[in-house]
Amino acid sequence: MHTTHREKPDAEAGGQPTPEGNHAAASLYDFMVVSNRLPVDRCAPEDSGCEDGWRRSPGGLVTALAPMMTKTDGAWVGWHGAPDETITPFSHGGMDLVPVQLSNDDVELYYEGFSNATLWPLYHDVIAPPEFHRTWWDSYRKVNRRFADAVVQHADHGATIWVQDYQLQLVPKMLREARPDLKIGFFNHIPFPPPEIFAQLPWRRAIIDGLLGADLVGFQRSSDAGNFMRSARRFLGASVKQQQVHVKGANGETTHIARAQAFPISIDVKQISELARKPEIIERAQQIRRDLGSPKTILLGVDRLDYTKGIRHRLKAYEELLADGKVTVEDAALIQVASPSRERVEQYRLLREEVEGTVGHINGTYDTMQNTAVRYLHHSYPVEEMVALYLAADVMLVTALRDGMNLVAKEYVTARTNNDGALVLSEFAGAADQLKQALVMNPHDIDGLKDTIMRAVDMQPAEASRRMRSMRKQILDHDVDLWSADFLAALKEKVVRDDS
Repeated sequence: MHTTHREKPDAEAGGQPTPEGNHAAASLYDFMVVSNRLPVDRCAPEDSGCEDGWRRSPGGLVTALAPMMTKTDGAWVGWHGAPDETITPFSHGGMDLVPVQLSNDDVELYYEGFSNATLWPLYHDVIAPPEFHRTWWDSYRKVNRRFADAVVQHADHGATIWVQDYQLQLVPKMLREARPDLKIGFFNHIPFPPPEIFAQLPWRRAIIDGLLGADLVGFQRSSDAGNFMRSARRFLGASVKQQQVHVKGANGETTHIARAQAFPISIDVKQISELARKPEIIERAQQIRRDLGSPKTILLGVDRLDYTKGIRHRLKAYEELLADGKVTVEDAALIQVASPSRERVEQYRLLREEVEGTVGHINGTYDTMQNTAVRYLHHSYPVEEMVALYLAADVMLVTALRDGMNLVAKEYVTARTNNDGALVLSEFAGAADQLKQALVMNPHDIDGLKDTIMRAVDMQPAEASRRMRSMRKQILDHDVDLWSADFLAALKEKVVRDDS
């Protein structure tokens, strides 16, 4: 996809003067990505990869879209990560970036509040109880308006706008009302709940209405797209035909057709594969094994410290396997990487205390002077270290209670270039739809989870190789570039109107 951007006439530019050589603020773009965060983080000048005080973020969305952004000459709209700080548009790593300013109150109410204490638990099957506060909702609407305004200011006529994720579900309709000339796509990276759960949200109609402002609403799984359309029918009385809604304006005339469709996200296969073949990373994987006392089996969990990830269920199952004598600390070790997450939100503070208490109990009961049952790491790691961990691990444990996709599962499989290792995968992760040769289980069934872990530990090399080869082919054929290309191609498709 090729896009251009052109200079805005001076009379329209407004705002603060931009630094010399930085024309992002004075440009109009015909392709824009909109997400809660910009694809960069602040860094110290001495840090590797730091350029002008910024470094590209490591997240999956950035990995997915940054290469395309550098090819298309488009712009990315998002918050730069520091509250109560105003920054003018700037360029970094070949991308033009348009910062949206958030105050401390915005972060507390819109982000930590409505996005992550209302929508996140609601959309993940109320694993934790969602909270409903009108002040949070008011902030969510206000901040969504600010994102929409930033797009309107910088979008060229007929531009393609791709809005990302649950923090910005009102933006599509706001854009539709302000700029009907735009082509609007939205992608929801997390699950979308069934109407019976979504019904709890006091502002359910406004959310559905906001999303229906898009021409195309993408989801990780077909079931999510189906849940969304069922909610549109139930709460808005929308007429749904073949996953399409004829959206009507205030005058009762059809303004556009909104479609809902599954586009399972993937990973940068090339990057993971190349790292997995590097001699220094292979050596690091061997060093990890030696540091753990060279056990026969290394099991690995890699998650954000989040109650949706099933970390407690995994630890419970592993502790019972130790108690049953099915595994011993001499023969097996579990590495649990739990990267810090939303540490100002109470539910996450409580989860951290519980997980760390459980790890302490397991290690206090089963450790020896030479061996540790669970090596718990509450850090984030660079991708090179993650790939070394994937290579070191014989069994990958993905026990999510609900997950839009779970890219860790796909990264592990991609890193296993020798077609060995085993993936234990929750049926409630979107990845289970594609990785059908994984050992799929229900993490709520602790006995079933224990049996599945032992199947993985005891799996014969020939079966492991057959399963891994099949999963690797699926991922190699469906990488992240194909994901974005498929979505944008579908967004460009002409939809034939049938108003009958």
